[in-house]
Amino acid sequence: MVVLHVHPVKSLAGVSVDAWPVDARGLVGDRHWAVVDTVGDKITAREARVMLGLRAVPLGDRAGAGIRLTDLTGDDDGDPLEVAAPVDGEPVAVGFSGMPVARAAGAVADEWLARRLGRPVRLVWQGEEHERPVRPEYGGRDGDRNSLSDAAPVHVTTEASLARLNDWVLEGARQRGEPAPDPLGHDRFRPNVVVAGGAPFAEDAWGAVSVGGVAFRTTMVTDRCVMTTVDRDTLEGSKEPIRTLARHRRWEGATWFGVRLTPVLPVPDGAVVRVGDPVVG
Repeated sequence: MVVLHVHPVKSLAGVSVDAWPVDARGLVGDRHWAVVDTVGDKITAREARVMLGLRAVPLGDRAGAGIRLTDLTGDDDGDPLEVAAPVDGEPVAVGFSGMPVARAAGAVADEWLARRLGRPVRLVWQGEEHERPVRPEYGGRDGDRNSLSDAAPVHVTTEASLARLNDWVLEGARQRGEPAPDPLGHDRFRPNVVVAGGAPFAEDAWGAVSVGGVAFRTTMVTDRCVMTTVDRDTLEGSKEPIRTLARHRRWEGATWFGVRLTPVLPVPDGAVVRVGDPVVG
């Protein structure tokens, strides 16, 4: 493993870390928060790309740690905001599959986000009591627990696969007579783990996976959405990588890159993954 990322809030930028604990829901605290509208439907960067210009930093590596919200766009009209985990927060209805209720973070956080998204929103938190299953159609088994991730709690990409994708993107640009594009980075795909070595797309065939001795299971190859087409620095959209993935990695009506993992249960107490850990699939 060469990179380890934690994204506390769904669709917001996260942080790189050197080591992080693992529990039944993946990396502790990863994607345990989300932004929803006034009726509880989730809001993501698919429809509000400004969210990718906001960062959530965990205030600890334990379950129930708070977060610090910061604005990366240069338009910040206030100081960064620290938000404690609302362990006693108001339960509110949310539209997440398998988890109809979350806890509200409170008006201050809601207003901070609403100013930046330009609409009324709520920040909500998945507490320990909110058990959300990994759905069977996404490779889940009895007892598997998900964060607020779309399909399974841990997302992995590899350097070999990204290099092959960038070769395809460059080849397509040359065929169209376009200037050579800047290479795409892993940040387009928001992985938790980036793996070095191996053949391109070897991860498609992973089953059991060990990360530094912590056991995981592959649940599915990851289908990609329009969020990957947004440049993380400028927040401007383009056709890549979906255009190229549609040419080389399209099946079942979707485009695919990376894989999703879930921890093998029970997760041992004190389980930790670290940058530099071997990943064996």
